[in-house]
Amino acid sequence: MPMIDKSKVLILATDGFENSELFKPRASLLDAGAQVTLASIKKDPIQGVVHDSDEGETITPDLTLGEVEADDYDALLIPGGVGNPDTMRMEQDALAIVRAFFAADKPVAAICHGPWLLAEADVIDGRTVTSWPSIRTDLRNAGAEVVDKEVQVDGKLITSRKPDDIPAFTEALIKSIEQD
Repeated sequence: MPMIDKSKVLILATDGFENSELFKPRASLLDAGAQVTLASIKKDPIQGVVHDSDEGETITPDLTLGEVEADDYDALLIPGGVGNPDTMRMEQDALAIVRAFFAADKPVAAICHGPWLLAEADVIDGRTVTSWPSIRTDLRNAGAEVVDKEVQVDGKLITSRKPDDIPAFTEALIKSIEQD
């Protein structure tokens, strides 16, 4: 397992995140030595879902979106689930955080429905991405070229389609952090 000791990774999530898409990459990042911080709309525990219907686990955020200083982090992770990015894309602070990571050319990883937030932040025009099938039209409309593959790496942008892709997704994120 690669080591990314002392790297700081920010996760943006709120209620409705896909359980495995937050917890599995988070565990892999921690195992690789990263410091992982979860930011959300409020500091109250947020509720995960399993396949957008069954209740998953909860986790308590470390910070609110308004407390995040993007310069303090080396990479950004955006889990999917329908509710998570759909809610986050209406939060101006979340959009500003995404834009700051892109402006600083830091690794950004979004899985499943997570790229919805990237589309709303207007940062994928001209980029090649993948996602859950139901949002691909939205991503094309935001100017992205959309492909159907396990993991798509476009510079420091890493995207994947679904929970089954998590191992390749996380491996690509860790590799990008190592190279940064």
